[in-house]
Amino acid sequence: MTIKAEILDILEEITGSSDVRANEALDLFEEGLLDSMGTVQLILEIESRLDITVPVSEFDREEWSTPALIINKVAEYQ
Repeated sequence: MTIKAEILDILEEITGSSDVRANEALDLFEEGLLDSMGTVQLILEIESRLDITVPVSEFDREEWSTPALIINKVAEYQ
């Protein structure tokens, strides 16, 4: 499975919305699909499923606001 597919799966599970697949430019925070608790869950799932460490100190909400940005950011940690 690709990083993109895995991230979209994780986002769909956490947000409970298939909109994350249909619109990768969707602002997850603005739409109320992701909050601080969901963000922690997202990071934990990414680390668990993809064996990638996401440094919380480098987390910037602006850089993690859409599915496309999340996919790109995770790819940087690979």
